[in-house]
Amino acid sequence: MFLVPDFKGFDFFPHGTRIDFMRYKSLCFGLSVLAMALAIGLFLVKGLNYGVDFKGGSLIEVQSKSGPADLSSLRQKVGGLGLGDVQIQSFGAPVDVLIRVEEQPGGDKAQQDALNKVVAALGDGYIQRRVEVVGPAVSSELRTTGMIAVLASIFAIIMYVWFRFEWQFAVGTVVALAHDVLVTVGVFSLFNLEFDLGIVAALLTILGYSVNDTVVVSDRIRENLRKFKKMDLTELLNLSINETLSRTILTGASTIAVLIALYIFGGEVIRNFTFAMLFGVIIGTYSSIFIAAPVLGYLGIKRDWSGTAVKGGPAVGKA
Repeated sequence: MFLVPDFKGFDFFPHGTRIDFMRYKSLCFGLSVLAMALAIGLFLVKGLNYGVDFKGGSLIEVQSKSGPADLSSLRQKVGGLGLGDVQIQSFGAPVDVLIRVEEQPGGDKAQQDALNKVVAALGDGYIQRRVEVVGPAVSSELRTTGMIAVLASIFAIIMYVWFRFEWQFAVGTVVALAHDVLVTVGVFSLFNLEFDLGIVAALLTILGYSVNDTVVVSDRIRENLRKFKKMDLTELLNLSINETLSRTILTGASTIAVLIALYIFGGEVIRNFTFAMLFGVIIGTYSSIFIAAPVLGYLGIKRDWSGTAVKGGPAVGKA
């Protein structure tokens, strides 16, 4: 006979918290605005380290047949080919090497010729594992479509939130989403991480995750506006965030745990993508609490929602 432990009443995260989040809204909002301004400044001054997808050129991933790759020897061999800017770096394991060759004048044929020269210079000591060649027309088109995809997603999210709630909720959501995207892009610029189509996919995923968190909090705010029509708005925002806090933290923590495992064990190819996702989930959880909700406090919101009013409500004290 097996005894099954009784977990009734057991919670991984305490319910009924009474944290005064709105107490810190000015500080958090100010820091967030500063972070967005710094991110924009980094983008304008330093720019992004665009990958082959957006910059054009060739990318060759090779593996040494006999022990760790000799990067200095490879740089001497490839550097003397007259191909312009050639970057050679270790890629994951010591035997793996990533070679990037800048876009060559003369179109696709010149790019293919450059690729053939690099392969010939490597000799028989290396195995080709991956080759990517992107021409100037394609790279320009990919940059444009990537930007359109992000902007179209934000616009669709704004329309959805505006239709489902009110314009104040839509403003709070778009400020939070802009914060998430700008700060993530700023981090990539700051640390000179490669920015390619995979990162655009990560940004779109971050937008979806962040708006999901924001909608959960917004839905509880709307519900409490119906129930407690005479409650002070700041107190009501605190109450709504506290009521959804366990869900927000547990969902975020479980997602972060999976992404950490993927970052460690997923390999070098998806490491930047996983980093963008990991950072975005953390910053998205923060923005749903400390940006989207406080915006409602600054803008105000109508109190004549349909439903039965309940006088008063549970007070939310300071943590």
